[in-house]
Amino acid sequence: MYGLYQLGDEHEALREAVRALAEKEIAPHAADVDEHARFPVEANNALAKAGFSAPHIPEEYDGQGADAVAANIVVEEVARVCASSSLIPAANKLGTMNLILGGSSELKRLVLPDIAAGALASYALSEREAGSDPAAMRTRAVLDGSHWVLNGTKCWITNAGESTWYTVMAVSDQSAAKPADGISAFMVHADDPGFVVGPKERKLGIKGSPTREIYFEDCTIPAERIIGQPGQGLRLAFATLDHTRHTIGAQALGIAQGALDAAIAYVKDRKQFGKRIADFQAIQFMLADMAMRIEAARHLVYAAASAVERRTPNASFQSSAAKTFASDTAMSVTTDAVQLFGGAGYTQDFPVERMMRDAKITQIYEGTNQIQRLVMARHLLKS
Repeated sequence: MYGLYQLGDEHEALREAVRALAEKEIAPHAADVDEHARFPVEANNALAKAGFSAPHIPEEYDGQGADAVAANIVVEEVARVCASSSLIPAANKLGTMNLILGGSSELKRLVLPDIAAGALASYALSEREAGSDPAAMRTRAVLDGSHWVLNGTKCWITNAGESTWYTVMAVSDQSAAKPADGISAFMVHADDPGFVVGPKERKLGIKGSPTREIYFEDCTIPAERIIGQPGQGLRLAFATLDHTRHTIGAQALGIAQGALDAAIAYVKDRKQFGKRIADFQAIQFMLADMAMRIEAARHLVYAAASAVERRTPNASFQSSAAKTFASDTAMSVTTDAVQLFGGAGYTQDFPVERMMRDAKITQIYEGTNQIQRLVMARHLLKS
């Protein structure tokens, strides 16, 4: 069954509300956030105040209880003006989905209301030698009486240093027959002893969202902070990524839409040979192709969100397809937008060069697009 969705009046009202907030509270700071590689505190405050920093949190844990399509609309509209800021709701979803899918009610009550109130969450799966191969991770967790003790290093952690809570994957059973069966998931608090945050990475794009390594040096957490049962971690991780890969598609979609909007405004204003460059057929064809790809990506992203939420048999395929197609679209559209701006597009006086740099990461994180194609191919071959 395919992912079917229908946008209701509440979705359109949500889009209008988030767009108005983004243009007023987030867009004016986007260039400065990028130039100085600083966390977008203005966006964080505005999103938290409006209840948009983690709209996916269920109502029973003080959240908005937004459906997956609505949560994607929030990410999309924020990314339209500032990709770094869109990682606030996107990373909050990634950092809490393991807990939502498999955690105890007690652990959910401890963490989720905090995130709903404005605290941030991060997700710690990757390691330097265990990126696309998470079963090869080396971070260890040992049960010591009423506590788990974690040791190891995680890398590429979005919003590390700003987040309060971290979902962490670690090997809890080194004797498991299959390495994947020995991995468990844990909730770590920033104040837990032995938890250390490393320096920021210097990045091509999304510079306002800090990316750091995090270290566990005999990091001690209460035993009840394990998510689900021992050995369930990697299965929860894969289920989580089904829920969040299409969200990266939404981020990519927003970046692409922002670039198209900027390009349309520019070509209607810019004149060459005595007329607007928007009147040249070559320009019109470029705009049409950009808009066509964006519209196709939008439908795929929303359909994937619906499919995952309804747990349809091909949900994993659709989530990977949405992430891959939308991110490839974002890279293509932003590159074309820079081209339409000509030499001006290569300067920081206009936002499209930032959007082009920001778009690139959407083809890489939460599983490279090459890995997504493997996921999709395996689904097809098993069908």
